Amino acid sequence: MNIFLAEFLGTLLLVLLGNGAIATVLLSRSKGEGSGWFVVTAGWGFALTLAIYAVGWVSGAHLNPAITIAMATMGRVATDLVPQYLFGQFLGAMAGAALMWLVYLPHWSVTENKANKLMCFCTKPAVKKPFVNMLVEVIATAVFLFGILTVLDERTGFTTASAPLMIGFLIFGIGLTLGSPTGFALNPARDLGPRVMHALLPVHGKGESEWDYAWVPVVGPIVGAIVGSLFYQAFTAAMTVAPQA
Repeated sequence: MNIFLAEFLGTLLLVLLGNGAIATVLLSRSKGEGSGWFVVTAGWGFALTLAIYAVGWVSGAHLNPAITIAMATMGRVATDLVPQYLFGQFLGAMAGAALMWLVYLPHWSVTENKANKLMCFCTKPAVKKPFVNMLVEVIATAVFLFGILTVLDERTGFTTASAPLMIGFLIFGIGLTLGSPTGFALNPARDLGPRVMHALLPVHGKGESEWDYAWVPVVGPIVGAIVGSLFYQAFTAAMTVAPQA
């Protein structure tokens, strides 16, 4: 239960603040309206840093089903704990999206652009080509996992205190460099949970939730996380030199 609650709270904070950054930029008459992609990526970086500091000491702060699945395949998470992680992440993402909706409640009715409203909840590609979009998510998430495992490797010298900050910078950097084609979901819960809330909540003047695209930010990050973890294991194994006799 501690793992469930920690992942719930951590993912709630991640989505509330990360999607809040998007709402700041996209919703009409927000004081940050039009402030741009830099603000979105920085918001997600700061959101992830805070969420990891908040609950990392309890659950390791996966906050992402793709990370949990990758860690389970590496043997770093017991398989019987996986459901606690996943349920906490998805429900936390839904709760975070609901709180974000409440924070910006007056702005939905003054925002005419339905696509912008959708993107405050979930990802929407700049150019919709689902299989290419999935490839982008695979590559970006693979880089994300490789970076996380690098930061957490004691051989790299990062401390427990500095690791969350470095992972926040990592997501900031990925957003700036690889994130613009798809909106860099990297996280099935971050996309699917808020997409469900977009469909359920009485968002004023909302459009479709675009369920035909919803599989991309679920499948892509899971595949990418596994690829990234396997690549990291292969890389570190190849770099390990046996001691001389």
